[in-house]
Amino acid sequence: MKFSTKAIHAGQEPDPTTGSVMTPIYQTSTYAQTGMGEHKGYEYARTGNPTRTALETCIAALENGRYGLAFASGLATEQAVLSLLSAGDHIVSSDDLYGGTYRLFERVMRRYNVETSYVGANAIADYAKAIRPNTKLLWLETPTNPMLRLADIRAIADIAHQHKILLVVDNTFSSPYFQQPLELGADIVVHSTTKYINGHSDVIGGMAVMNDEEVYQHIKFFQNAAGAIPGPFDAWLTLRGVKTLAVRMRQHAENASAIARFLSEHPRVEKVYYPGLSSHPDHELAKRQMSGFGGMVSCQLKGSAANIDQIVRRLKIFTFAESLGGIESLVCHPASMTHGAIPPKIREAYGLTDTLLRLSVGIEDCEDLLADLDQALM
Repeated sequence: MKFSTKAIHAGQEPDPTTGSVMTPIYQTSTYAQTGMGEHKGYEYARTGNPTRTALETCIAALENGRYGLAFASGLATEQAVLSLLSAGDHIVSSDDLYGGTYRLFERVMRRYNVETSYVGANAIADYAKAIRPNTKLLWLETPTNPMLRLADIRAIADIAHQHKILLVVDNTFSSPYFQQPLELGADIVVHSTTKYINGHSDVIGGMAVMNDEEVYQHIKFFQNAAGAIPGPFDAWLTLRGVKTLAVRMRQHAENASAIARFLSEHPRVEKVYYPGLSSHPDHELAKRQMSGFGGMVSCQLKGSAANIDQIVRRLKIFTFAESLGGIESLVCHPASMTHGAIPPKIREAYGLTDTLLRLSVGIEDCEDLLADLDQALM
């Protein structure tokens, strides 16, 4: 099956009991068992739920993976993946990454004697140099959040596997429609399904997809043991959203491309970050590694943070808010919002200044979005 067909049908056969075409919401906490050690595949809803199983099967299929595991949030997913580590282990990560991931690495994992080293997203040789005898994971975001740099997944996967290290790729910004890291050599793909996969800004969730059964069994054990699982209604909402992922991503990318071109020519904009622009330093890699350039655009504006505040207050269609990937257009000030957990000196070292805005371009009429930006930047 091709992508759009899998998004609608993978893991979502008509209900065998009633014939319901849509996967039911199995709103139950427990399941009847026929006898000692005998059940119909489910025992307790923390361990498994048919609605959640349908979602896990669907997203695994979209990533061309064997196994999928759903969680209550993207960060819960990351914590489950980090359960593969033990005290004294080491991570090598790309340096431009979501503030919540940085907080998890530095404020949580470091307390358990797990240290992280950071390198430039596509500084391929630096990943090899940063590896230590105790390095157990390489961690990538690509495109990165919020600077939209790319990491060469295939090249970094080769480095990881030469050293017998697992490669984890956060694929949230691309979605599996535009990028499939497992096909490029990654071992684990993580998503905040809150974003493009659900696509409607009405549910929090996360997903991990992998091919290795041992890795799957370890993370599945943690999923059950720690219990940060999505409820059945959350799983159902995400399943409903993913059915339109392909058509949404095409429109997100079309609108984002037009907005990136508009901003790159605007006198109040100093710099635009969008992989679809030929001026982007990773444009050629994006053309090789992705099938589309996505719906995220970041821009450095001229002036001060006070000027930025005036601009966002004038926006009428773009909503000033955290998060991304919904059908509606959002604008975010990463330095004070999503990346506030990262110390200013570290943020500024890779370009995340107080005058940077991150746009999650929705699927509204593009002319309306351009007009909104135009009047706000006046």
